Amino acid sequence: MKNSWTKTKFYMLMSVLAIFLAGCGKENLSALQPAGEIGKQQFFLIILSISIMLLVVGTVAITFTIAVLKSRRSKVGEEFVPKQVAGNHKLEVIWTTIPIILLIILAIPTVWITFKQADVEDMVTEDGVANKDSVIVNVTAYQYWWEFEYEHEGVVTSQDLVVPTDEKVFFNLKGADVKHSFWIPSAGGKLDTNVDGINSFYLVFDDDKAENADRLFYGKCAELCGPSHALMDFKVNALPREEFDQWLADMKEFEEEGKTADSSDAKEGQEIFNNSCMGCHSVTPTNPGAAGPNLTNFGDRELIAGVLEHNEENLIDWIKDPESIKPDNKMTGAYQLNDDEIEKVAAYLMELKVDKNSGDVEKMKKAIEAEDNDEGGDN
Repeated sequence: MKNSWTKTKFYMLMSVLAIFLAGCGKENLSALQPAGEIGKQQFFLIILSISIMLLVVGTVAITFTIAVLKSRRSKVGEEFVPKQVAGNHKLEVIWTTIPIILLIILAIPTVWITFKQADVEDMVTEDGVANKDSVIVNVTAYQYWWEFEYEHEGVVTSQDLVVPTDEKVFFNLKGADVKHSFWIPSAGGKLDTNVDGINSFYLVFDDDKAENADRLFYGKCAELCGPSHALMDFKVNALPREEFDQWLADMKEFEEEGKTADSSDAKEGQEIFNNSCMGCHSVTPTNPGAAGPNLTNFGDRELIAGVLEHNEENLIDWIKDPESIKPDNKMTGAYQLNDDEIEKVAAYLMELKVDKNSGDVEKMKKAIEAEDNDEGGDN
């Protein structure tokens, strides 16, 4: 008997811990610690729906407890027969009306917030063209990586998304192969990326929250898309607007100057890369739609393949056997390199870094404005 009670207490303790630990999360990865306008609105709906649920569950539990305590045989006797209330119109109206009222309380803010978050009118002008005053990112989901193209600047990168804080960032989402789902838990809810159409929405990243999270949020694929679905992660660097503009200008400068390897191994690796890898990967921030991720700023990224710590040893392991890390990826079997060549290619890729503060922000903005004026003239 004693052992049975001990086991019962243990299971009760584990159940309580599971309930409380389920609510734990990090600022850069938890929907329960919202980091922007959309996340906060959706968190409000979570709290509202849970509150209504707890109200209903609590009311039922209290009513049931009172009924049990008041109707015990020892208290009312063996011959007691409860009052029959079947067909009581007053009670039927009450327990029909209350759920309707609760549903209305939940439905009104849900519908209002849903339509508000789907409003992307600011993304285009009255003429139906992309608004140059808005930050627009075209997101393409592949098995099992992400490509990000900045609409106005023509900058293309992958795996690491860079966004400005305290303003709307618009996303055009599409899938290149199968259905995926774009999700940054701290910033807002998920939206599917379909192969046969484009879904658009916006997110806002709070600067104070971004600073608390070391400017780094985590993004995921939230749609089962294959064996490596759980490994289809990306990172979000949320920067103040000035730093974001500077990053874009640096990427544009990299596009013009390119990158020449420094060390002897890296130089040999660059040649090997050009002969074996250039067909799928690009090392300049242009040309969206490549077969493999854009590697322009690979040396600056947070992770390798979205899941490995960013160091040369892990990069070598990834190039040697990508299938063991991300099953069913498109890189497996696409090239034939020996160990020495792989090490040299890894040395080259680790040198692919964009020089900070190398770009001219004003020059970039004037180029975008001039391009918009040319397009306007053509129209």
